[in-house]
Amino acid sequence: MSLYRINGQQLQLRFHVAQAKVWRSDRRFTWFIAGTQSGKTSFGPWWLEREIRRRGQGDYIAATASYDLFKLKMLPEMRAVFEQLLGIGRYWSGERIIELRDPERGEFWASRADDPMWGRIILRSANAAGGLESATARAAWMDECGHDDFTLLAWEAVQRRLALAEGRVLGTTTPYNLGWLKTQVFDPWQAGDPDHLVVQAESIVNPLFPRREFERARRTMPLWKFLMMYGGQFARPAGLIYGDFDEATHLVDPFPIPVEWPRYFGVDPGPLHTGALWIAEDPARQAYYVYREYLEGGRTTPEHCEAVRQLSARERVVRWAGGAKSEHQYRWDWAAEGIPLQEPPIAEVESGIDTIIRLLKAKQLFVFRGCDHLVDEFNTYSRELDAGGQPTERIKGKNRYHMLDALRYGVLGMLGPPPVEEGVYVYHDPVEISPL
Repeated sequence: MSLYRINGQQLQLRFHVAQAKVWRSDRRFTWFIAGTQSGKTSFGPWWLEREIRRRGQGDYIAATASYDLFKLKMLPEMRAVFEQLLGIGRYWSGERIIELRDPERGEFWASRADDPMWGRIILRSANAAGGLESATARAAWMDECGHDDFTLLAWEAVQRRLALAEGRVLGTTTPYNLGWLKTQVFDPWQAGDPDHLVVQAESIVNPLFPRREFERARRTMPLWKFLMMYGGQFARPAGLIYGDFDEATHLVDPFPIPVEWPRYFGVDPGPLHTGALWIAEDPARQAYYVYREYLEGGRTTPEHCEAVRQLSARERVVRWAGGAKSEHQYRWDWAAEGIPLQEPPIAEVESGIDTIIRLLKAKQLFVFRGCDHLVDEFNTYSRELDAGGQPTERIKGKNRYHMLDALRYGVLGMLGPPPVEEGVYVYHDPVEISPL
């Protein structure tokens, strides 16, 4: 079924039942979560065009998960609607924007890409660093926003761009994981959050999708994959590393931490983003609570250290740990700023993962509500799958999990041997000292 029909001088939109429900939504945030080929990406430009007519002059955002998805899916749909069908847009490829025609004067303002424009649609991919931080927008369409590459950081950036105008959002996607889209959108909506509306649909909500293909997929695919890819439902995917993390058990409401409890700090320093968290230990129960997280980019090491010092003021942090075993320079730089990061006692990533899983299974590790980035990473940290759909040893996108790396460093530092006092040298093997 085509989304539009041209009848003489009129263009008529025709939606299937799920698209029509999304179209009628008056919520600030509307989410179309559906199976493959259900008409999500083709619907997005029409929703955005209506928002432009309603909100008027200014900037708008159309973002998708990756550059490949932008080039192959979003951009062709946007140009087809705004340039070819409606004639109200002009694409500037160098800037990746669609200039919008002034509806009163009937013309485009700009002669060059940096000239003033009546309106712009800023086209971006969520995995491009800083790509969503450059505009104040009036509405946004986010396609494939449930994809691994469309991170919580990107969703937070979109909300900041829309804050002044209280702009509306349309999110269209197939479910890919149990990350922020589930914990910050789907679960709150189910609990009655008035800002959100979620419309879920199977692939066959599209009248053109073959029922026989739908049933073949159901018969031949792993159930979790079928539910997500064709059913538009959230399921626990194969390869999820921290499948033992259960929000009902491990996510707790914040409470005042007794002053006598020791606290520990773990950090994953990096050139783009630095992630850190604080852990408090209940010695009586041997329970550990992650009570604060920090994830920032675009700062120097002294700026990160100053922020951490301020957050830790009047707290008894007994150990600071961070950086991979080979990242000596980071530890030296932090030490120069007064934060004595210790090297993790165990270098192997898998050993650190096993330690965290052991604490989760024993119900000894808990996370305060509000540590959203850590929770999101718990729910998306997974192994790559082989051609047969079975998990491999390789961790998928391992370089972007700053909070889990910080947790690993913090936990290993917390449970490792006690720190050596300054000026005391401990030799585990006999050392022969030659005379000078």
